[in-house]
Amino acid sequence: MTVLEDARRVAAEDPVCDACLGRCFADRSFGLSNAERGRALRTTMALEDDEPYESPDTADCWVCEGLSGRFEEFAEMVRDAIEDVAFDTYQVGTRAPPLVEENETMLRDLAGLDADAGELFKSECNREVGKRVGQATGTDVDFERPDVLAVLNVEEETVDVTVNSAFVYGRYRKLERGIPQTKWPCSDCNGTGTLVDSPCPHCDGTGFRYPESVEQLTAPPVVEAMDGGAESFHGAGREDIDALMLGTGRPFVVEVEHPTNRHPDADALEAAINEYAEGKVEVEGVRVADYGMVERVKELDARKRYRANVEFGSAVSDDDLQAAIAELDGATIQQETPHRVDHRRAELTREREVYDISAELEDDEHAVVEVEGEGGLYIKELVSGDEGRTNPSLAGLLGVDATVTALDVVAVEGEEESFEDTEFLH
Repeated sequence: MTVLEDARRVAAEDPVCDACLGRCFADRSFGLSNAERGRALRTTMALEDDEPYESPDTADCWVCEGLSGRFEEFAEMVRDAIEDVAFDTYQVGTRAPPLVEENETMLRDLAGLDADAGELFKSECNREVGKRVGQATGTDVDFERPDVLAVLNVEEETVDVTVNSAFVYGRYRKLERGIPQTKWPCSDCNGTGTLVDSPCPHCDGTGFRYPESVEQLTAPPVVEAMDGGAESFHGAGREDIDALMLGTGRPFVVEVEHPTNRHPDADALEAAINEYAEGKVEVEGVRVADYGMVERVKELDARKRYRANVEFGSAVSDDDLQAAIAELDGATIQQETPHRVDHRRAELTREREVYDISAELEDDEHAVVEVEGEGGLYIKELVSGDEGRTNPSLAGLLGVDATVTALDVVAVEGEEESFEDTEFLH
């Protein structure tokens, strides 16, 4: 069977509009719309038969019931639905009437074509409406994660709009202790701030176990600048509540839902965040990013450098300390889930590398220890041994108790290399 012979059988089930005829052969001769493809087939048949050329009115088509002639109208419906949405990329989806889908199946069956020949009305509508929307708005189609998704319900003549989040990337330094990375709801009142119709005494009615977090000190200016709704904070790992985050800082992304401004001025936003945080947190390298940056930040397993103030349970000599440090330098550490986090972490044994470690004795019961380790290495337990759950450990090698009294993250290394090829949005 030739294409022309197949087309004759489709056209014989008239009235079939040019678009529905051409749609049965959508995989042939790229660069044509289905209406153009159907018109060309019908013209060829007329020439071969030496008959007058006649094209049925789209409105009379029993297959699409005239819908193939309404793409411009549908595009206008979509444009009206998203006119107040800020976006650079879009995607159009279609919910086709069930009767039209049944008619398309019937047409192919009557004409002896494969059930999946060509394409369906839904696919053509996505393309034709989407093309018109892009031309009218000067934006680009994105089939992966568009800024806005508009789903056209053809039968009900409605448009459902989904606005995807916007993202801001940066690095933060935490300059005060006692601040968690993200919001920490009060467990006594489940974050409501009330107990038995009274302010919760455990959180003073705030709903949070800690009144501030890095998230609460950085995200509000981002939400305000993007004129958005709820936000989520994503960090490249996290430091302990009582640890400082120093050096070049830790990578983070603030995700903002329903933004109406996707392109705030990055320099102004960075200044606004730093002013809002009042010296408790500082950010730098702020810029608008895309969804992919969330995954890159969350998956970053960079090595980290820490500085720990350590107190020993009894006197330690410098020779013994340096010998223990030499044992730990380059060692592979076996760490069971620490007692202090086993209520929220799975019970398992992790292997982590110590890349570099040094120590300076301040007096016979105090030292400053610097450690560069693999992501996920628990530093406090590397020092204390965590009742034998971390091996080897500084306390175990020395044979004395050892406790971290202050911990600072001084560098998250490898972060610049990981993101150096990233193309940020402008």
